[in-house]
Amino acid sequence: MDFSWLTNLLGPGHYELASTLVLYSFVIAMGVFLGKIKVGSVSLGVTFVLFVGIIMGHFGYVVDANVLKFVREFGLILFIFAIGIQVGPGFFSSFKKGGMRLNGLAVLGIALNVAIVLAIYFIEDGNTSIEALVGVMSGAVTNTPGLAAAQQAAADTNAINTMSMGYAAAYPLGVCGIIGAMFLIKAIFSIRTENEIKAIEAENEKSHTKPNIVSIEVTNHLISGKSLRELHDIILCDFVISRLMDHSGNIIIPTSATQVRTGDKLYVVISATDTPRFESVVGPEVEMDWEEVTPSRVVSRRILITKSKYNGVALGSLRLHTAYQLNATRVNRAGVDLLASPDLRLQMGDRITVVGDLNDIDRLANRLGNSMKRLNEPNMITIFVGILFGIIVGSINVGFGMKLGLAGGPLVVAILLSRFGYKFKLVTYTSSSASLLMRELGICLFLASVGISSGAQFADTVFNETGMWWVIWGFIITFVPLVVVGCIARGVYKINYLTIMGLFSGGYTDPPALAYANGSTANDAPAVAYSTVYPLTMFLRVVAAQSLILAFM
Repeated sequence: MDFSWLTNLLGPGHYELASTLVLYSFVIAMGVFLGKIKVGSVSLGVTFVLFVGIIMGHFGYVVDANVLKFVREFGLILFIFAIGIQVGPGFFSSFKKGGMRLNGLAVLGIALNVAIVLAIYFIEDGNTSIEALVGVMSGAVTNTPGLAAAQQAAADTNAINTMSMGYAAAYPLGVCGIIGAMFLIKAIFSIRTENEIKAIEAENEKSHTKPNIVSIEVTNHLISGKSLRELHDIILCDFVISRLMDHSGNIIIPTSATQVRTGDKLYVVISATDTPRFESVVGPEVEMDWEEVTPSRVVSRRILITKSKYNGVALGSLRLHTAYQLNATRVNRAGVDLLASPDLRLQMGDRITVVGDLNDIDRLANRLGNSMKRLNEPNMITIFVGILFGIIVGSINVGFGMKLGLAGGPLVVAILLSRFGYKFKLVTYTSSSASLLMRELGICLFLASVGISSGAQFADTVFNETGMWWVIWGFIITFVPLVVVGCIARGVYKINYLTIMGLFSGGYTDPPALAYANGSTANDAPAVAYSTVYPLTMFLRVVAAQSLILAFM
C-alpha cells in the first residue's frame, strides 16, 4: 500500500496547502497544551506555541513564504485589534487621579527598559544588533505585541527571525524575573503578605467610589417643601432617591419635582464620600426595612441594555421619571457598580437597576432590549471597519519615516473606537468569550508563524556564547527596572505590596505573573492594579519597540 500521501502530508519540507494547515494545527494545539502545564503555579500560556514552532522549524518543516507572511500579519492584526478593544475603555480612565501614580511608575519601568537596551547597544558598539536587543527586550518584558510591532517595522526576513530568536531566548527568564523581583521587594521591606491583605480589606471597607445605600429621615425644617431638583442644587453632589415614605406611611417613587417634608424617610443611593454632607443637610440615618414596607407592586429589577441605539446615550435622556415612573439607582458595568447620574453615558452590556411598578419595568425592559442572546452576537461590522481604518492609519507617515504599521494602527483605532465608537453608531461591545477567542486565535497564528520561520537557525544562533549573552541581557532588562520601581513604590509612596505585584504584572503585560500574584494572595488587589496600568503600558511598549527599530536600523 502506498503511504506517500501520508508522508507528504505529515513530513517536513512540503509546501502544499494541506501540509501547511496540518503543521499550523499541530504547532498551535501542542503549544497551547504544553502552555497549560504549571511549574510552581506558573505557566507560559500560549507563548509555548512559539517554542513548538521553533522546534518544528528546526526539524525542517516549512511554509511558503507568502502564506507564512499573510498568516503572521493577519494573526497580528486580529490580536492587536482585540487587545485595543479590551483595553480601550480603561485607557483614558487610567489617567485619572487614582491611577496616575501607578501609571507613572509603569512608565518609569518602560523608560528604564529602553535605557538599558540603549546602554548595551552603545557599550557593545553595535556588536549586538538592535533587532536582537529589541527581540530580547520584548521577551524580557513578556510583551508579544511589542515584538510584533518591531518585526512589522523592520519588514526584513533576517531581522524578523533575529528578533524572534532574541524573544524566545529571553522570555522564560522574563517570567521568572518578574516573580523573583516580587520576592526581593518583599524581603527588602520585610513585608508580611497577611498584613497587606488586611490593609487592603480595611481600605475596601472605606471605599469612596462604590455607591452607598442608606435610609435617611428628613429632620431639617429649612428644606421642607423643597423638590428633589432643588435639593440637588443645595447639596451639590450626585445622589438618587429611589423610594420615599411620607408621614402617612405611603411609599412613593419620587421624581425630580417631588417635594420632601419633615418626617419623610428616604431610600438614598449615594457615594460614601458624600453621605456625611447629605446627612448634615437633610437628616440622620435611620434603620429601615424597605422590602417589608414597600407594596408588592413596587419592585427592584436589573435591565440589560442590548439595543445598539442606546449605546452612548445619556441615562437622563431615557426620561425614566416622566415616561415610566421609575427610578434608576445603579448601573453595573463589567462587574462594577456606578452611580446612576443623569449624565452617565450608557454602553451595550450595562445593567441598570431600576425601582418601580413591575409593569413599568417590563415596558422599559422591552425598550432597552434586555436580551442576553443579543449580546452573544458578534459585531462583525465594527471589527472589520476597525481593521480597515487601522491599516489605513498604520500606513500614514507620522514623521521621521515612522509609521504605526499593522500593529500600531489597529491598536490606536481600536482604543479610539472602544471609547468613541458610539458617536458613529458602532457597537464595540464584545462578549468576553468572543474577545478571548479572537485574541487567542490571532496570537497563536502569529507565534506559530514566527516560530516556524526562525526555527531553522535557532539552535545555531542561540545555543552558543551569543545566545548566552542574550539570556543575560534579558534578565538584566527584566530585573533591574522592577527592583528600582518596586523600591520607589514601597519606600517612597508606601504602596501596598499586593498593588505592587499587580503593577509588576501589568507593567510587563504578563498574565502568568498576575496568576501567581492572585493565587498567592487570594485577593483581587493585584488584578485591579494590573488593569490600571495595562492599557497605557501596552500602548507604550508597542511604540517603544517600534521606535527603537526605526531609529537605529
